[in-house]
Amino acid sequence: MPVQRPLLSRLSFRRLAHVVTALVAISAVVAAPAAAQEFPEGTMLSDTEIGMTLAAFGRPIFTAGGLDPNTIQLHMVVDDSINAFATQGNNMFLHTGLLLKSRNSNEVIGVMAHEAGHIAGGHTIVTAQDVMGPNTISILSTLLGIAAGVATGKPDLGMAIMMGGQRAAVGQYLTFSRGVEAQADQFALKALQGSHQSAKGLYDFFDRLRGEEALYVAHQDPYVSNHPVTSDRMNAVMTSMEASPYTNQPPDPELERQYRRMVAKLYAFLKPQVATLQKYPEKDTSVEARYARVIAYYRRSQFDKAMPLVDGLLADMPKDPFFWQIKGDMLLSRSKTEPAIEAYREALKVLPNATEIIVAMAHAMLESREDHSADAQVALKHALALDAQNPEAWDLLATAYNRDNNAGMSAYAAAERAILTGQFGDVARYSNQAEKLLEKDTPTWYRLQDIKVVAQNALRDMKDRRR
Repeated sequence: MPVQRPLLSRLSFRRLAHVVTALVAISAVVAAPAAAQEFPEGTMLSDTEIGMTLAAFGRPIFTAGGLDPNTIQLHMVVDDSINAFATQGNNMFLHTGLLLKSRNSNEVIGVMAHEAGHIAGGHTIVTAQDVMGPNTISILSTLLGIAAGVATGKPDLGMAIMMGGQRAAVGQYLTFSRGVEAQADQFALKALQGSHQSAKGLYDFFDRLRGEEALYVAHQDPYVSNHPVTSDRMNAVMTSMEASPYTNQPPDPELERQYRRMVAKLYAFLKPQVATLQKYPEKDTSVEARYARVIAYYRRSQFDKAMPLVDGLLADMPKDPFFWQIKGDMLLSRSKTEPAIEAYREALKVLPNATEIIVAMAHAMLESREDHSADAQVALKHALALDAQNPEAWDLLATAYNRDNNAGMSAYAAAERAILTGQFGDVARYSNQAEKLLEKDTPTWYRLQDIKVVAQNALRDMKDRRR
């Protein structure tokens, strides 16, 4: 029997500055896809490879700007418009439209440097206690809309609610004064200078957007209205470029390589197959084009075309973890669990702490006809040590414990998953089951008490709001 999970359905939930947001992992595909997956606007994409690329873009500018790169959380939002913004808690959000419509890594880095300036200056969306004014409800509805999907078990619905009709409120809230924009620009210019990078990407990006300012507001990209590009700002960037010894510095070749792969991967996952094959035709034998075609064929279950392509990439780059990962994903989607496990293991030799790949391997182990439950438990405990707020890892761990007839720990793991996904009624049920079976006064037993209190408080708050 094929694995019956919809394409790209793995969900993990994070708490971001008191905002519950859904992240859909795009690379650890563990399904038998019948058709291309459509991503609603507002979907938060989580991908190890792209995350590493964005981190590589950001690390030099954050460091040069005096920010700790480890404290900046980078997120991708599915939206074809060009936009980026920051929220409280050092969270930076980049629209996929910004990434796909950029021309090189230097442009993306320039925008990230500017948004880092907003973070450094405290020009961010804050929490309900801090936001005042008529737009507060709309802004919070946008940021919290996904909670509706979490609570109902229909995350796509929550994502649609989050973006549908609320974009204008966020845009209005994020419209900063010229002074604030100038501060963020100065931070960006200093960070680019300090990291020995050209500001040309930032200038070119602004110059391109400035042409949109004359458009009717409804047709503008949000970045134009949120961050109005003025002549003063453009002149300031140009003045900095004239004085900088790095203005003619070309983009870093390694960052450009990562940029091309990021764009190819995003394009292939987000666009129709026909568009991907037009952008990356068979005659294009570059690594990123072959990668894009692998994904495009895979999304349509055309494994006869996808598998030889990925095998060719691995023949050229046998230690590339992401080619092994997507090969594992394809094998798992065809219920070839043992070869999938081996593919994931090859990926993990290079990236032993890649949570998404660890969880995908554990999934393959639990789908296998062989008994891998002990190995799956070890893998999942490792994944949860890296990311304790990964609901799929807890879900799979509950399954693994159940396979070993460890009902107490299975119920405990299910309670952990339920608390992360907002299923507070299930928390009480699973916690009560676990309490009856687990030894008292152990760390796990005390953790159960904490989970129960959180769930009880949440249910009481929900009941109070209905009154």
